[in-house]
Amino acid sequence: MIVVFGSLNVDVVMRVETLPRPGETVIGGHYFMVQGGKGANQALAAARAAPDADTGVAMVGRVGRDDWGRFATARLADAGVDLSGVVASAAPTGYATICVDAAGENAIAVASGANMDLTADQVDHARLRAGDWLVLQMEVPAAENWRVAARAKDRDAKVLLNVAPAAALAGRDLATVDILVVNEIEARMVAGSSDPAAAIARDLSRRHQLVCITTLGADGAVMASPEGRWRIGALPVEVVDTTGAGDAFVGV
Repeated sequence: MIVVFGSLNVDVVMRVETLPRPGETVIGGHYFMVQGGKGANQALAAARAAPDADTGVAMVGRVGRDDWGRFATARLADAGVDLSGVVASAAPTGYATICVDAAGENAIAVASGANMDLTADQVDHARLRAGDWLVLQMEVPAAENWRVAARAKDRDAKVLLNVAPAAALAGRDLATVDILVVNEIEARMVAGSSDPAAAIARDLSRRHQLVCITTLGADGAVMASPEGRWRIGALPVEVVDTTGAGDAFVGV
């Protein structure tokens, strides 16, 4: 079982020629609404990557008692994700506004809403057994992440933490993590270092005895473990929209 403990949002995406600067208004063309949230994105990617997997994918999160809450979970249900751990909250469903420019880069603002009501107690710990995976991000209360991670380790489950959005972490926060996934900005914030990404990955791996995977955009990704380091390039593609790219990487 892959249990994703994290955020569910509704995203409103607008395409613009250039991203707005402070105080600037830019005029876009069409906009569209789509399901999002790092947790939901990762659960969907995992379910689509292995639709016939015996383990299955479960989502644990919070949505509002509103129409957007139903919309936020619809695509996950279609993909076969177990939604029994998604609870309705008095707060509104999380919401994100996303601007995407002509080069595919984005600027995102998120209103957390119901995501901040998520608690570790929502996890059915009977599902977290030896060999299962718990997947975490940073769009829900951090203290609840550490609570559910500790419980997962007590049951010999594996823990993957995606430090997104970027956040500074104490060493004890990584004590229960088996795989740490970060981009270059996140890696530098976690490590408190301006060293090259590959060196940071190696240092974090050695310091915390975990696998550190750092995504490098067009330059691929690097993985460091206590046993060694590996690097892989990226496929040559025409970038259309980078929104959710890191979430798809984590889920797969």
